[in-house]
Amino acid sequence: MRAVLCSLLFSLFITTGAHAETVRLTNGEWPPYLGEHLPHHGVASRIVSEAFALQGITVAWEFHPWVRSLQLAQSGKRSGSAVWMYNNEREKSFFYSDPVLESGFYLFHRKDYLFDWRQISDLGKRRIVGTRGYDYGDAFQQAEAKGQLRINRVTSDETGFRQLIAGRVDVFPADKVVGFDMLHQYFSAADRAKLTFHPQPLRLDSLHLLMSREVPGNAEVMARFNQGLAQLRESGKVAQYLLEIQQPLSLTP
Repeated sequence: MRAVLCSLLFSLFITTGAHAETVRLTNGEWPPYLGEHLPHHGVASRIVSEAFALQGITVAWEFHPWVRSLQLAQSGKRSGSAVWMYNNEREKSFFYSDPVLESGFYLFHRKDYLFDWRQISDLGKRRIVGTRGYDYGDAFQQAEAKGQLRINRVTSDETGFRQLIAGRVDVFPADKVVGFDMLHQYFSAADRAKLTFHPQPLRLDSLHLLMSREVPGNAEVMARFNQGLAQLRESGKVAQYLLEIQQPLSLTP
């Protein structure tokens, strides 16, 4: 009798394991949205993982530099990558999910620096620092390429904020949530008190999960993810998770 019972349990284990589904997704460092050592690997990773879980799919995360993350997914060596802004060129290689969350880039500046702007041409005489590899929107990128903006690209957002606080530059574009988190983590209250941001966004975008068109079945997997994401959003958890990452900073426009 014991042998029969063990055989049945073993068969059940094999059957269950055979139907378990896993997607291998690449990721990068962009706290508090994404990060290898953050709780849940960051709020965006948490949303993606839990949306998949509602569809019975487990996520295996891999963290790489952003260019490498995209290349691995684009070639089909990994199932996909999280999370990215919409890009016409990338759509040739990837299925785009429904929006996972929203990103807003704003121009940070010192409170003692009188600053206003309405269009990109208004920034022509400003000393701007930007982060390498960041796309600040078509109008900004085109003006930069034509030499119409005085912008110095640095290796990290932290360096950009340090230059801004030191008065070496006039403005620094950054995602507001990312900027607040970085200022909270790496800067003193006295430094934070020196900064504010202009209320007009430089660019507003949705952030998406990408699934490679090179991986068979990914169109169906993406459809299931979108279903799970809708369920998670309807439950109120997405709003809850986003609220949890807000930092109590006193930056005001």
